[in-house]
Amino acid sequence: MPTVSEFFIEYGKRHGQKKRSWRDDQQRFRDYLKDPLGSRKLSLVTREMVGRILSDMERDDKAGATVNNVRALASALFGKAIEWGYVTENPVRGIKTRKTVKRDRFMLGHELPRFFAALADEPNTTIRDYLLLSLLTGARRANVLEMRWAEVDLTEATWRIPRTKNDDPQNVTLSPEAVMLLEQRKVLASKSAYVFPGTGASGHLVEPKKGWKRIFDRDELNQLELLIQPKNPKSPKTNVRLNMSEAALEKLLIETRAQAVKLGIDVESARMANLRIHDLRRTLGSWQAKTGASMAIIGKSLNHKNQATTAIYARLDLDPVRQSVNTATTAMMEAGGMKEKVEVVRLQTVRN
Repeated sequence: MPTVSEFFIEYGKRHGQKKRSWRDDQQRFRDYLKDPLGSRKLSLVTREMVGRILSDMERDDKAGATVNNVRALASALFGKAIEWGYVTENPVRGIKTRKTVKRDRFMLGHELPRFFAALADEPNTTIRDYLLLSLLTGARRANVLEMRWAEVDLTEATWRIPRTKNDDPQNVTLSPEAVMLLEQRKVLASKSAYVFPGTGASGHLVEPKKGWKRIFDRDELNQLELLIQPKNPKSPKTNVRLNMSEAALEKLLIETRAQAVKLGIDVESARMANLRIHDLRRTLGSWQAKTGASMAIIGKSLNHKNQATTAIYARLDLDPVRQSVNTATTAMMEAGGMKEKVEVVRLQTVRN
C-alpha cells in the first residue's frame, strides 16, 4: 500500500501528465495535500481528514474555486486508486463543493502608478518583464510562462499560442509597448528557447508568486513611509530597494508597520489588497471596456469562449483587436504616469 505521495508520483506517470492541468495539479498537491496527507497510506485517509484540509483552506480565505480544485484533485487521485486496485472507497465522496464567487477585481487607475513604481524596483528582470507582458497582452498565466521565441513574430507584432485553455490556438496582438519589451528581452534571453527562461527542468519560469508578493511589499513600504513622514519628520526615507534581499525587505516592512501602528496609522489601508496575477488579464479587459471596446472585441483579444459569442469572435480579424489593445495600453500607461514608451517598456535601465 503506497503512501499518498508515492501514489501521486504513480498517478502522474500513468495519468496526470496527460492532463492539461497537470502542472496546476502538482502545485495544488504540493501546497495543500502533501503535508497533511503525503506520508499516510492511501487506505488510512479518511473523509474527516480531507474535509479538515478543505475547511482549513476556507478559514485561510482561499477562494471557493481553489478549494473546489483541491477537492477535485483529491477525488481524482482516489478514483484512480480504486480503479487500480489499491483501495475500495473514495474519502472525498460526500464532501460538498464550495460556493464560488466570480472575481471582478482589476487594477484601478489610482493603483497603476503605484504598481509601475514598485515594479520598476524589482531586481529580477525575468519576473519584472513577465508581469508587465502579462498586463500588456492579457494572456493567461501558463501561456505567458511557456512563451517561446518561435511563437513570436515581432515584425507582424503577433504571438501565436499553439494551444490555450480552450484547446484552440490563439493569435495575440502585441502592442508597440509589448513589442519593445520583447525586442529588449531578446537581448537578455536569446540563448533560451523561452522568453522567460528558468533554471528548472521545464526550462522556463514556473512560479512567479514570490516576485508578485515583492512588488506589493515594496509598494506598501513606500505608502507607509509616506504616511509616517508627516507625523515623524525625522523618520528616514529608505532608498528602495533595488538591491535589498527578500528577507531584508520583509524585515523592514514588519518594522515599518510597527512604527506606523505606534503613530496611530491605519496600516491595513496602505496595501493594494486582493490582487492576484490573473487580475492583470482582467485589468487589460477592463481598460479595453473603459476605452470603448465592444464585448466581442474584448472576448476575441482575451480568447474567451462560449456558445453565445463564438460565432461573433470567428468573424473578427486582428485589426480591431489590435486597435483596442493599443488604445487600452496607452490609457493604462497614461494613468500610471508613464509618458515615454521606452520608460514604460523597460521601467528602468537594464542592469548589466
